[in-house]
Amino acid sequence: MKQVLRISFGPGRLRALFASWLLVWLLAAPLLAGENYLAPHQPDGIALLAAPPLPDSAEQAADLASVRAVFQARAPEELKQAEKRADLSIYNFTPAIGDFFQPGKFPKTDRLLEGVNTNSTGAINAAKEHWHRPRPYEVDPALMSGKAEKNASYPSGHSARGTVQALVLAELFPEKREGILQIGRDIGWDRVLLGKHFPTDVYAGRVLGQAIARELTKSAAFQRDLAAAKAEVQADERK
Repeated sequence: MKQVLRISFGPGRLRALFASWLLVWLLAAPLLAGENYLAPHQPDGIALLAAPPLPDSAEQAADLASVRAVFQARAPEELKQAEKRADLSIYNFTPAIGDFFQPGKFPKTDRLLEGVNTNSTGAINAAKEHWHRPRPYEVDPALMSGKAEKNASYPSGHSARGTVQALVLAELFPEKREGILQIGRDIGWDRVLLGKHFPTDVYAGRVLGQAIARELTKSAAFQRDLAAAKAEVQADERK
């Protein structure tokens, strides 16, 4: 009599097979270039943020005094670090994540963060253009360090982007969260050390960065690409 081979899977086996299939699909699925993660004009930094200190106010004077104190007290190694992190590379976070986090190793993560950076530009620039705050070195030329910046001071774009980068990377590497978030804060503070921003610019940038991160989570496209990046990271961890 001819025997028929029958294979049956229990619920646990089926779940394991589905999880394996999903991981393979996420690793294979390409991230779409130029994807819109944010709705137009969201978040609205102009509505979200308070106005910066008024020129010639006591608050502005205190803000400028803080920049001068930080600028003058900076150590050579602090200056070198601040200049390096000004490129906003996500690999500035390698000291917190680990030496395995290197360029070229996580292409889906690279593309995710590139998309996040591109999508953040509109909200940051709209706020800058609204307030047109002069930078510290424009108020006090003694604070000039390196090249002049093309846009306005408030809010700090580096602080906003560093905050968003940190929050996204903390989702990918949750066990490294505290160290990642600290580097995100440091990227903003570096700008005071370089004379590029007032402390209030940096604080506003952090608030805007958090708002951008919240808006990102509402995007199905972002969630899809975040899942693909998570799968990429998890696959590397299994090696």
